[in-house]
Amino acid sequence: MSSGFRGTVAEYQALYREKNAHLEQFLEQVEPFDFYREIFPEGSFERKGHYEDKKPNGIAVSLPGKGGSLNGIALEIEGDGKAKRYIITDDLKMLEELADTDFTIMAPISYYGRKRSGKFARFLYALVFDIDGVGMPQLRDVLHQMNKDILPKATFVVNSGTGLHLYYVLSEPVPMYPQNQHYLKELKYSLTRQIWNRYTSSIKQPQMQGLMQGFRVVGSGTKLGKGYPVVAFQFGGRVELDNLLGYIPASNGERQKLQGILKKSSMSLAAAKEKYPDWYERRIVKGERRGRWTVKRDLYDWWLRRIQDEIRVGHRYHGIMTLAIYAKKCGIEEEELRQDAYSLLLPYDEMSVEEVNRFTREDIEAALSMFNEDYVTFPRDDIARLSGMTMPVNKRNWHKQVDHLEVARAIRDIRTRQQGKKDWREGNGRPSAQNLVWEWRQQHPKGRKADCHRDTGLDPKTIRKWWDCPLPERGA
Repeated sequence: MSSGFRGTVAEYQALYREKNAHLEQFLEQVEPFDFYREIFPEGSFERKGHYEDKKPNGIAVSLPGKGGSLNGIALEIEGDGKAKRYIITDDLKMLEELADTDFTIMAPISYYGRKRSGKFARFLYALVFDIDGVGMPQLRDVLHQMNKDILPKATFVVNSGTGLHLYYVLSEPVPMYPQNQHYLKELKYSLTRQIWNRYTSSIKQPQMQGLMQGFRVVGSGTKLGKGYPVVAFQFGGRVELDNLLGYIPASNGERQKLQGILKKSSMSLAAAKEKYPDWYERRIVKGERRGRWTVKRDLYDWWLRRIQDEIRVGHRYHGIMTLAIYAKKCGIEEEELRQDAYSLLLPYDEMSVEEVNRFTREDIEAALSMFNEDYVTFPRDDIARLSGMTMPVNKRNWHKQVDHLEVARAIRDIRTRQQGKKDWREGNGRPSAQNLVWEWRQQHPKGRKADCHRDTGLDPKTIRKWWDCPLPERGA
């Protein structure tokens, strides 16, 4: 990441004090306990020791001496490099103890158990946006755009050391059902493109962050050290999701896309049980994991080459994070993954243009936490956003061409025999749209309609029409 200017640590410390002085002129500073009590009202979490409450809790994490981000909770990297999680109960007292740490993060989310994966998330309490490249001109413009209703007014503006965190505390926490997570993630990406603009950041390209990203705990240290803690200031009130949607321009189609996702997300489990009984039995009753398959290591090797050559400052953590996801997806051993990841330590650190933004072993350890079965279905489009690199469609699902064609021809020959023909060319003119969709689905059993559209060029409406239809027998 880069801040509003490139300077020494002393100059960044001076900028930190100047930002605080400016914010204090217009906003009221909020103590850490009051900040978190506003996000997590009393009763949000389990009372300490009262397991009969059967409520979710917050999760927190600390990396002493190093800044950065970790997808999820609050952790601490100890001498052996292991992350230690802290359960935050309803009294929030653990957060007071964690305030005296170099690097502690927490997401505005409650979880069941001790794992920070999306499937254990219960409620989202706030949307948070991390803006880098914030000097004094950018800070003034952030406040100006929010005061003039160009951007939604944040509940809290947080001085995170070299950047800003904008917290939009929701009027009601949102249940983290999978369909809701999909909508909220897309909403956050769209809003990031509005909030991170040429006036609010000196960095041209917005740095996308996931929905469950953790952020430095208010009161804990920043990259500048414990003497320069994260400070929160009250700005606006709680926000409605519908109001946030209104700040996304309708002209570029993003708002319509989000409204369509929201419409699909509003289906209740009762309605889903009625409409999709097989899915309900497998996923809800039996708790089966969404289907996935192991792909060849070509994908892993391809991504490793790309993050060696193409990654930029601001995306280094996410490059290795994605490498860990692909390692699990491709069946790569953890030892090989760790060796490859640590081979990037020196070249990634040499990219640093600021002393406050060195790339360290702690960054690698945090990124390697994604070597986890829970993340193997991480969407390709999200990887592109987080890594800052394009993700071309691979029409062969990372199979070598000879293997891909062998599978396609076998499917063709089986279908030919089923139709009682000796040669697949018999009676074939131009393939129908139904034919094309059926053939594509046989070759891409886990493919999406959007991928089919890109591969075949068929109209999306045509693809939807034939998506679930079997191919009819000739002469039927």
